[in-house]
Formats: sequence, C-alpha cells, structure tokens
Amino acid sequence: MRAVLKTSWPLLIGMFLLMIGNGMQGTVLGVRGGLEGFDATTMGLVMSGYFLGFLGGAKLTPVMLRRVGHVRVFAALGSMISAALIIYGAIVDPLAWTLMRVIVGFCYSGVYVVAESWLNNQATNETRGRALSAYLIVQMLGIIAAQGLLNAANPAGYDLFVIMSVAVSISFAPMLLSAGPTPVFETTRTMSLGRLYRTSPLGCVGTFLLGAIFACQFGMAPVYATLRGMTTAEISIFIGAFYVGGLVLQYPIGWLSDRMDRRRLIAIVTAVGAAAAFLALAAGGSFVWLVLAATLIGGTSNPLYSLLIAHTNDFLAPEDMAAASGGLIVLNGVGAAGTPILVGYLMRDYGAAAFPLFLGVVMATMTAYALYRMTRRRAKSAAETVPMPPITMGATPVAGEMAQEAVVELIEAAEATGEGSPQPAGAP
Repeated sequence: MRAVLKTSWPLLIGMFLLMIGNGMQGTVLGVRGGLEGFDATTMGLVMSGYFLGFLGGAKLTPVMLRRVGHVRVFAALGSMISAALIIYGAIVDPLAWTLMRVIVGFCYSGVYVVAESWLNNQATNETRGRALSAYLIVQMLGIIAAQGLLNAANPAGYDLFVIMSVAVSISFAPMLLSAGPTPVFETTRTMSLGRLYRTSPLGCVGTFLLGAIFACQFGMAPVYATLRGMTTAEISIFIGAFYVGGLVLQYPIGWLSDRMDRRRLIAIVTAVGAAAAFLALAAGGSFVWLVLAATLIGGTSNPLYSLLIAHTNDFLAPEDMAAASGGLIVLNGVGAAGTPILVGYLMRDYGAAAFPLFLGVVMATMTAYALYRMTRRRAKSAAETVPMPPITMGATPVAGEMAQEAVVELIEAAEATGEGSPQPAGAP
C-alpha cells in the first residue's frame, strides 16, 4: 500500500475532495428541499437527474476524450460541476435543480473516467488491486466526511453550496499538477446483455436491482430523513451510517465470498439488508434504531456490487471479464435511473415509510432470486472461484475494467505458481 500512496496520493486527495462535493450535494438538496416545501415527488425527480446524467456521461465521455484529450475534458467538466453546485443555491427551483443534477451527474461520470484512467496508468500489475482498494476507501471516506460538513452552516443559507463548490474546485489542483503522462484511452467491447444473462442470470438481475437500491439509498435517504423530522446533525449521522457500514463490512464479506457458495452469501447479505430495512420501518421515532438499520443496510448493499461481479466472473474466461463488467455497469445504471422518481411517488402516497419499505422489498426480491438460482446450477467450489474485485456501486467502465484487470493478474499469477484460488484483489 505504501507504493500506491507514494505514486497516487495527489489523485487520492483530489478524489477525497471530489467526493466531499458529491456527498454533500444530495444531502444538502434533500434538507433544503424540505425547508422550501418541495414534496417527495418533486425531490424524486430532482434526485433522479444525477443518475440519468451519470449514465449519459459514461456513454459520451469516451467520445470527448478521443476528440480533445483527458486534460481538457477533466478541466471543462470540473468547472461545470463547480458552477452547478453554486447555481443550486442561487436558483432554488425544482426544474433548475433537476437540470443541474443532470449536469453534475454527467460531469462526475466523466471526471471519474479521467481520474480512474490516470490511476490505472500509474498502477503496475503488482499494485493495481491495492490502488483500486485505496480509491474505494477514499471515496467512502469522502462521502462520510461530507455528512459531517453538513453541520458547518445553516442549510437554509448559501454557505453549504459554497463549501461544496470550493471543495470540488480545489480537488483538481493536485490531480492536474501531478497526474503524469496522459494515458491512452481504450474502450473494451461490451458483452451483449443476452450473452451476459445466459452466463450469469443472478449477476444481471442482482446488478439491476442493486442499481435501484443504490439510487434509493444515495438519492432519497436525505428526503426520508427530512420527512421524518430529523435535525441537521441527525441527518448527517443517519446518512453517514450507510457508508460507515459499507466501509466496515466490505472486507468481511469479501473474505467470506472466497470461502462459501457466493449465491448463498448473496442471499444471506440481502436478507440481512432486508431485515434491517424492515427494522427501520418498525423503529417508529427511535433515532438509534434508524442509525443501526442504516449501518446494516449500507454495510450489506455497498459490498454487493463487488460480490455480484465476482459471482459473474466465476463463469467467465479471464479475457471476457472486462467486457462483462461494462454490461453490468449499464444494468446498474438503468436500475438506478428511474428509482428516485418511483420512490418519490411512493413517499407522496404512503409517507416516509415507503423509503425503507422499498429497500426491504427490493433486497428481499434479490434474496429470493439468489435462493432460486441455487436450485438451477451447482455451486462452484472454492478452488474454482476467482477473487472478489474491489469496486463501488458508482463505478464507471474504467474502474470496472481496472478491477477486472487486477483479478485477471491474480489469476495468472496463481496459475504461474501452481497455487490454488488467489486471495481477494486488494480488498480493503
């Protein structure tokens, strides 16, 4: 890890600051929207803009990179993010916020692609897995830190929008000044969704459902907290709990994934997440129980993406893994895109309780499907499985390919030495 930090610390610091801006925007908008009297349906539309933009950015960024290069794309998208974050506070209007969310989602997707390309270019075969793990940890820490900054100023004012804009603006300095040579951008051919589904039905269905879970958790949790009447301090703790849980449980779930049937583990993890969501539903006004539920929901949902990709990889040749990750990322994005709108309508008609109910039902659905798939195909033995890649739910195709490269390199190293199943690729 020391070698990774030595070569990549400017990128990691920049990413930490970027995630502060990204982590603050959703929470601040959720709180401010409640103060402005925007209903859950309106906020669902606002929150969905980010995921629509993110999906579009993943498709169009490669085109921009080929036309004008990494540095120009990075600088242009970064300046647009910073401007959009200021406009949130200047124009308090649902349509303006939705448009800005689309722009911010599009730009963050492109910025991630560039940053991950530089990170991948700096990594070696020996450090790629650890570099991606460090990147994952920094992303989670940035989102957690962002929730603490929610208490730095009054959400009804302008200061919080300035703070997130400044954090994003500063983040580009270490990246642009020390990123090194511009990497060659290459895109991997995406596997058709039909072939991907035939290879791993659980990987496809699970990733699609996980996109809905992620969008609900990342987009609508602040709206739920506001409707529940939480204070600003309580909201910051509640939202942060989702990501603390994910950070803490990432490694234990990764450790278990190499020692048991991954379908059974997916069923267990999602069942725990569903139980936690129903706990939040039954918790009433107990803030302590809501925080515990959020910790368990985040702790089970965040590692699921890596687990589903690892399960899919178990049925793929190494040369097909990168292409498969691209298809899974598309499914994840499609599952996320419309979820905040749906949850917004449910919260309008059934109240704040629709938020944990939606999470519980979707997680329970994944549990049931994982159990069903266990009856359709034999389990892979531990010796036949591949390492679990360290990757987040908000990954771009570059991060997906980087994670798969790390897995392939571990497989090749294990085959060369005649060892058994390799350990997880740089699990945090």
